[in-house]
Amino acid sequence: MLQYVARLSIEVEARFDSAKRLQEYVTDCKSEVPRHVKETQIPQDWPSSGGITFVDYKMRYRENSPIVLNGIDFHIQPGEKLGIVGRTGSGKSSLGVALFRLVEPAAGTILIDGVDIMSIGLQDLRSKLSVIPQDPVLFVGTVRYNLDPFNKYTDEEIWAALEKSYMKDSGKLEAHVMENGENFSVGQRQLICMARALLRNSKIILLDEATASIDAETDALIQNTIQEALRNSTMLTIAHRLSTVMYADRILVMDNGQVAELDDPNTLKQKPFSMFSLLLTASNTVNL
Repeated sequence: MLQYVARLSIEVEARFDSAKRLQEYVTDCKSEVPRHVKETQIPQDWPSSGGITFVDYKMRYRENSPIVLNGIDFHIQPGEKLGIVGRTGSGKSSLGVALFRLVEPAAGTILIDGVDIMSIGLQDLRSKLSVIPQDPVLFVGTVRYNLDPFNKYTDEEIWAALEKSYMKDSGKLEAHVMENGENFSVGQRQLICMARALLRNSKIILLDEATASIDAETDALIQNTIQEALRNSTMLTIAHRLSTVMYADRILVMDNGQVAELDDPNTLKQKPFSMFSLLLTASNTVNL
């Protein structure tokens, strides 16, 4: 009886962790800003070109925590392919967090085609951006539902996106997708997420090492597809493998939450003591 009572008490305590977390979410969590802001009118076709400007941008993840982006100030040209590199903790992924407003800024702002993204609703902002994450996300349903949950596109458009991502021969649109896409390989899940972004054809696309789970041959094909299908879109590629950004228009090197270098990759590579050259040397990507 003593053993049984001890076991029950431990299980009750473990179960009540869920209740404690729910209570914390209900009472202590701050809601995000509104999905729509009626006072702000943005053009129907915004963003039409995809230019992005960070203006003295500062961000921290929580109150009383260190600044992770400290005075970011640079401009991304419309249609530019920007590679973002840096060591662990330099602030690469935080730029994506800032762009999608997952965290509100401590100071400064971000302009997209001249529109301050802090002045518009989250739905109006995020619906115009696309992201291909490092960890592919799939939901229970069908392949079609995962690509087009709101039924905005025709079957022909969906098949075209699957063909561009080399997933056309993998099955049918009504094929079942298990929880977390367990009935697909990690590489196939990544390709489906890539097809999702290709289908939306957004003017601004964030790639967070999108080809990390794909073999080198398919990676090369996908890179060519991205360059061809999205050549008019502004692309921000957060790279952990430097080879994926060597053909970018410019390279942004982050260091301690600040812009350390921003220039053409060949120019940075030719500077023997630039941070980009040191990163290349460390990764054995090129022989200096």
